[in-house]
Amino acid sequence: MADPAEPFRLETDRLVLREWAPGDIDRFAQVTNTPSVMRWLGGVMDADKVGALESRVMGFQAGYGHTFWIVERKADGGNLAGEMLGFCGLKKIDAPDASFPGEFEIGWRLREDAWGQGYAKEAALASLDAGFGRFGAPVIYAITVIENTASWGLMQRLGMTRREDLDYVDSRFDPPLCDTIVYAMGCDIWLTKCSADSA
Repeated sequence: MADPAEPFRLETDRLVLREWAPGDIDRFAQVTNTPSVMRWLGGVMDADKVGALESRVMGFQAGYGHTFWIVERKADGGNLAGEMLGFCGLKKIDAPDASFPGEFEIGWRLREDAWGQGYAKEAALASLDAGFGRFGAPVIYAITVIENTASWGLMQRLGMTRREDLDYVDSRFDPPLCDTIVYAMGCDIWLTKCSADSA
């Protein structure tokens, strides 16, 4: 289990996942609060919603030691070295209508010019590894809407399983954004996958 007081930093081949710092929300909003990125997430956020997002991610970080971490690209020969790509990580399910409140949720949100390059999968795999290993999650869930094929397509590529029995309607949104579908992966499946990948 992780020590909530220990600053979080995780590196992959191309990325750094790290804790939020004061001021990060400004750059995060600049690169991700766009019509394309926010299409299936309730639309472009106003200043109040951006502030609420910052409070939520910082609250999860302080309370649990994990959140949807900032994702930065490592130095790569001067091409946007260290540039913020978005977030990816783990938080606690707190949607008011969720059928599994308090469980681990993996999520990601990357800027449009970072799509299609494998960054989301790379960050998500690292987050799953941290969730099952460092944070001791028995099961990790992911949520989206059925129209967001890119999102649930990644969930499938990660090895997660569709859980129609856990689907729910999120009353904070209108159709189709309110119709939430669920994927999940248990620690046993993750360990089996890791063993197979290393064989």
